Amino acid sequence: MGRRKVMLIFGTRPEAIKMCPLVNILKGRTEDFDVVVTVTGQHREMLQQVLDVFGVVPDHDLKVMRTDQTLFDVTSDVLTRLKPILEERPSAVLVHGDTTTSFAAALACFYLQISVGHVEAGLRTHDINSPWPEEFNRQAVDIITHWYFAPTEISRQNLLDEGKPAGRIWVTGNTGVDALRTTVRESYSNPELEWAKGSRLILITAHRRENLGEPMHRMFRAIRRVMEEHPDIKAICPIHMNPKARAAAHAELDGFDRLRIIEPLDVLDFHNFMAHSYLVLTDSGGIQEEAPSLGKPVLVMRDATERPEGVAAGTLKLVGTDEDVIYREFSRLLSDPDAYAEMSHASNPYGDGHASERIADVLAEISDSTRE
Repeated sequence: MGRRKVMLIFGTRPEAIKMCPLVNILKGRTEDFDVVVTVTGQHREMLQQVLDVFGVVPDHDLKVMRTDQTLFDVTSDVLTRLKPILEERPSAVLVHGDTTTSFAAALACFYLQISVGHVEAGLRTHDINSPWPEEFNRQAVDIITHWYFAPTEISRQNLLDEGKPAGRIWVTGNTGVDALRTTVRESYSNPELEWAKGSRLILITAHRRENLGEPMHRMFRAIRRVMEEHPDIKAICPIHMNPKARAAAHAELDGFDRLRIIEPLDVLDFHNFMAHSYLVLTDSGGIQEEAPSLGKPVLVMRDATERPEGVAAGTLKLVGTDEDVIYREFSRLLSDPDAYAEMSHASNPYGDGHASERIADVLAEISDSTRE
């Protein structure tokens, strides 16, 4: 069959964390693949940090990020700047997950009739407005997709329920678990972790668009209330670049000496902070897969999740954005050793760290003639 030209397109930090392990696996199989990496630059500094950790150097950089960019900006810029690059005619383009980069890249491929492989296909909340715009993005990408790389059996079933062909769906596990094999290191140290030594460390992240404003204020107020009642815990909150998320965090958390708001961490630092934490509070998606791999309970500050496997396995708990609910569930995990043990010892449903190899195996076996 010969070598296949495979282009991977991504543009945000979360995508890069999950696509870089796959880039490196594909590049290691030179007999099968000619690999091209295209980044859109939907995120800039945060994206570059991940590329550096994994040693990935893009072949193309669309540099779409601009000050106060909107979804209109990202979508139109990715479409127009990607067209001449896609005219190199790769035999397959791989996109990831649910970002606007992934949606616009898949749409560009559709216009040029280039086959798309969707890494992390089939995640669903079944509410197109939650999370917004991610649920639309992933559903739209899966309409265009030719090869579906589903992380779990539930994701596969979602695709089957939508009428996607079973012969084009593979359950691979999640490539985010693969990333932990590169980033988490026994010898890791950091001054912030030294500061937290001797305390139970709580890791906090919040950035989801639908939570900006009053929901995020409620989230942070609940966290502060709990921390004031538990002197044996310290917390670190790597704050998102979004100005509204920063404003909410500073408004509710400033002036509390056992909680530090710090700048965003690169992926190596963040994964190691997570490995040293006691539990995680987040509205992120990827953390819901990563933390269970490290045995860390996760309270998900969202009303719905596209990762029900973690909830079913007991590693995740949906707590929404109601202040009293977050306060109650956070307090419970700190005060009830049995409840904590039940979540921290639950099995990880997101894979064994070899998803990228499975995806590479599939891509090596299929040919352009599989396009229907």
